[in-house]
Amino acid sequence: MKTIQKLLILAAALTVLLTALTACGGASDSLKAVQEKGVLVGATSPDFPPFEYLENGEPVGMEIELMQAIAEKLGVTLKIEQVDFDSIIPGIQSGKYEVGMAGITVDEKRKKNVDFSDVFFTAAQKIVVQPGSTIASKDDLTGKTIAVQTGTTAESVCMDGGYELLSFTSNNDAVAALTSGKADAWVVDSEVAATLAEQQGLVVLDEAMTEEPYAFAFKKGSDTLVQAVNQALAELKADGTVQKIFEKYDVAYNG
Repeated sequence: MKTIQKLLILAAALTVLLTALTACGGASDSLKAVQEKGVLVGATSPDFPPFEYLENGEPVGMEIELMQAIAEKLGVTLKIEQVDFDSIIPGIQSGKYEVGMAGITVDEKRKKNVDFSDVFFTAAQKIVVQPGSTIASKDDLTGKTIAVQTGTTAESVCMDGGYELLSFTSNNDAVAALTSGKADAWVVDSEVAATLAEQQGLVVLDEAMTEEPYAFAFKKGSDTLVQAVNQALAELKADGTVQKIFEKYDVAYNG
């Protein structure tokens, strides 16, 4: 009887050990999982030109092209899902998407929820105003209404500054608030500011609110996938592909 009990205890212990090892293997085998199905599912909010935007109803832009080039090096097809910006990280955490690509700034708060690739671009938060505005610097924002996109670092920076905000799920709605007079200013990443300001006849102030690094976001524990993406990104930087993609969109590469 004692021998049987010992065997049962040993069997139970082995089961627990194998389960733990399997779980660890699954967590670290994210690259294999993607390559076996042949598809990398990426989430983006296509209202962030020139990084991602819609053209004939399809997401395009330099960040989309960069991830497509990375996917090719991994031997998989990139599948793009269009979502609101503030839904991207929760979707990655749940496993709905494998990568987030939407001008996502690397910060300590987000690092607690997702893993990041190496940085591929450094941006700045800029203030956009209408021609003739009395706002000439961030010191002039006190008492003014600022339009921002929900869930972005622009929103966080402005909230920390105690400014009055109008938050929108889309940057298109945020810039519309400025042009319609509902907001006095719009705070957004520098390249997006430059692109949409030119289209809308707006003014981008020289002073930056912050400087921020961009990277791709992944589910916690996606070690092998992140490593493979970093390797592909390094190769694309070295052979000039990344710079060519940025030049195509008239953006100075600084990654």
